[in-house]
Amino acid sequence: MKLLARCFGHPRTPWVFLHQAKRCLASLIPSYYEAVNRGDQEVPEYFNFASDVVDKWMQEEKDGKRAHHPAFWWVNSQNKEVKWSFKELAFLSRKAANVLSGPCGLQRRDKVLIVMPRIPEWWLLVLACMRTGIIFIPGTPQLTAKDISYRIQVSKAKGIVVAEQSVDAVDSIIAECKFLKTKLVVSDKGRAGWLKFSDLLQAASGDHDCVKSRSEELMLIYFTSGSTGSPKMVEHCHSYGIGFTSSSRHWMNLSSSTVFWNTSDPGWVKTAWSSLFGPWIHGSCVFVHHLPQFEPAVILNTLTKYPITTLCTAPTAFRMMVQHNATRYFFCHKI
Repeated sequence: MKLLARCFGHPRTPWVFLHQAKRCLASLIPSYYEAVNRGDQEVPEYFNFASDVVDKWMQEEKDGKRAHHPAFWWVNSQNKEVKWSFKELAFLSRKAANVLSGPCGLQRRDKVLIVMPRIPEWWLLVLACMRTGIIFIPGTPQLTAKDISYRIQVSKAKGIVVAEQSVDAVDSIIAECKFLKTKLVVSDKGRAGWLKFSDLLQAASGDHDCVKSRSEELMLIYFTSGSTGSPKMVEHCHSYGIGFTSSSRHWMNLSSSTVFWNTSDPGWVKTAWSSLFGPWIHGSCVFVHHLPQFEPAVILNTLTKYPITTLCTAPTAFRMMVQHNATRYFFCHKI
C-alpha cells in the first residue's frame, strides 16, 4: 500500500493512525519467535503452528488482548465474503482435523496432496493437517492429470483433496496411483467415488487434541517447478513457520492490526510464507481474493473497497496496476 500510495495518493486518514497506534499493543507470541530468529532463544523441541500460534491467538482474543477484527477474510467478485476470527479458525480446523483422521482414514505421517484454488477450505485443511500430523503437499489447480499422477506416485500420497475443477483429472489417472486411498472433494456437488468435505465438516466434532510434533518432524512438501528436469520434492519441518517471524515484521511490516493481502496461488510456496505463517504468527488478518486470474481492475477496486494495509504481489502486477489508469482510484477506508 505504501508503494501504491506514492503512485496514486493516499490521504492520512484517522484509520491509518489507528492502525499505527495498535502496533504498540505488542504480543509475546511473535516476540518469542523473533528471539528464536535472532538466535537469542533455542528452537523449541516441540512446535506445532496450529496449537502454538493459532490457538494462542485464539486465547488472546478470549482474554481481550487482540482487537476484534478477522484473522481470515476471503472475498470474491460476486460479493461473497467469509470472515473468521482466530476462535472460529481454530474451531473449524479442529473439525477439519476430525474429517481427515475419521472418515478419510488418514493417520499421522501420511501424505495428502491438496490441489485447490484460493478458497477458504485450503486454510482449514492445511491447519487440520498440522493438527493431525498429516504431511500436506500443496499443488496449483493448473496441474494436469499427468502432473497430479507424478506427484502422487513420487510422494506415495495416501490422500488427495481437490476442488470440483480437478476431479476429472484425478479420476483419469487413479488406476496408476496404487498408494492413494482417499479422495476428498471441496464442492457444492457430490461426485461418485469421492467424499464430500462440506458434509463431513458439518457433521464433525469440534473437539480435537493436536498432536505433539517435534520441531524437526516433517510437516510440508513442495514440488519444484521442474524447469531443469522432473519436479523434485522439498521437505519442510514443523518449525518452518517460525523462520518468517522477523522478515514478516521488518520487511512486510506486519502486526496484529494489519490486513495483509498476498496474491499468490496456494500451490506456490509464497502462499505459505505470506498467507499463512508470516501473517498469523503476528496475529495479522490474512486477506484473500478468489481471483481466478489477475485483473488490474479487480485488484484496484478491491484496494478501494476493503481496509487493506499491506499488499504483496509481483513486480509485473504493480506495473500493470500503474498502467491501468490508476489515478482515478481513491484509497480511503474506515473501520
